[in-house]
Amino acid sequence: MKLRINPEVKKALDNKQPVVALESTIISHGMPYPRNVETALMVEKVIRDNGVTPATIGIIDGVAVIGMTPEEIEEFGKRKGITKVSRRDLPVIYAKKLWGATTVAGTMILAHQAGIEVFVTGGIGGVHRGAEKTMDISADLQELAKTDVSVVCAGAKAILDIPLTLEYLETMGVPVLGYQTDELPDFYTRHSGQKVDYRVDSPKEIAEIIKEKRDNKLAGGILITNPIPEEYAMDQKVIDKAIKDALEQMEKEGIKGKDSTPFLLKTIVELTKGDSLNSNIQLVLNNAKLGANIAKELSKI
Repeated sequence: MKLRINPEVKKALDNKQPVVALESTIISHGMPYPRNVETALMVEKVIRDNGVTPATIGIIDGVAVIGMTPEEIEEFGKRKGITKVSRRDLPVIYAKKLWGATTVAGTMILAHQAGIEVFVTGGIGGVHRGAEKTMDISADLQELAKTDVSVVCAGAKAILDIPLTLEYLETMGVPVLGYQTDELPDFYTRHSGQKVDYRVDSPKEIAEIIKEKRDNKLAGGILITNPIPEEYAMDQKVIDKAIKDALEQMEKEGIKGKDSTPFLLKTIVELTKGDSLNSNIQLVLNNAKLGANIAKELSKI
């Protein structure tokens, strides 16, 4: 396996200390420079401040890096043309010795190969609106079905079809947990109107569920959904209108497939005059704190 593990991360893993994986698509495709780099480093800081080692994952010159340095994160934030990498892309990026930013699915694969259980992101991919015609379904969902990594997020990205995403996860046998909530958070807002499978109220409870899943050889991931803090949540009407307008613009421009999500997120930032970006940053920081505490509890058992 083409893994280069940062010495700090390797030491933590060897000593059975808690580590949290982080993705790199949010740096190269999710936010503009320099906010992307600032956010990535802030997320790492939140994890460190909670006594856990962060491991930002990306691919540099065809080698998977588990725990990028601040300099590498800076380069990821500035460099143009970095490929967005999911499961299907990995062998090609390795063979061509390219730079790759890992999606939720790509990060899950590499985190699992490195022996990291807990992974923190903003929102997962899912079933896109209109998927009954386009069949546009994120590879993240398949990865959650088969890869043994627990993912902390603020729900599926709000641009998606949330009820269909939950149906798909149920079919794939992925438990969807709500942290201190009975309702699936809706990324920019706290409420989607959709129920989670189970409510959990502490990091310790989540760690115990993860342990039972692994001890009983039940393959696949666990989705831990964590609502955005109330003070950073967006007005539902404002974000719904921005999403509707962005989807119409995307259709007009004929944008499809893996270009859809970056286009929609960027357009929504423009339509909300930056408010959605601020919410996005805050929910990731909130997820980082929860992920660090889950990893800590897991390391105790």
